[in-house]
Amino acid sequence: MEKFWQKVPLSEMSKDQWESLCDGCAKCCLVKLQDEDEGEGNNGDSQEVYYTNVACTLLDQQSCRCTDYTKRNERVAECLNLTVESVGEMYWLPATCAYRLVYEGKDLPAWHPLVSGDPLSVHKAGMSVKGKTVSQDEVHEDALEDHIVFWVNNT
Repeated sequence: MEKFWQKVPLSEMSKDQWESLCDGCAKCCLVKLQDEDEGEGNNGDSQEVYYTNVACTLLDQQSCRCTDYTKRNERVAECLNLTVESVGEMYWLPATCAYRLVYEGKDLPAWHPLVSGDPLSVHKAGMSVKGKTVSQDEVHEDALEDHIVFWVNNT
């Protein structure tokens, strides 16, 4: 199997190659909190981000896929487009995110579907949010701190 992610820079990937980097973990679809007392450091690296187990309202919690991917930015104001230009600036991307790993010159883990050849391997390895979340529709904004989790960056 060709490991294009080791040879092709992010900026030169085809749309299909770019999209295939997403392992389907849906960790980026979790509501994140940041301590308002903490300032932004160099390139945002020192900002403390707290992940919650609260998933975006558009996330299908079983498949870990967006239910309206093409219109997600119109429907969810907080949804950000991950681009080649923005990968390095998105300090909140999980340590396991393939986009972040490739950007940092690291290889993909064995459970990544591009490595394993199995689109469900991310779930089988327990690296996705499947079975670990509640919908944003079910949690009041004032209760988000009660949903902080620490398993997001586990590898």
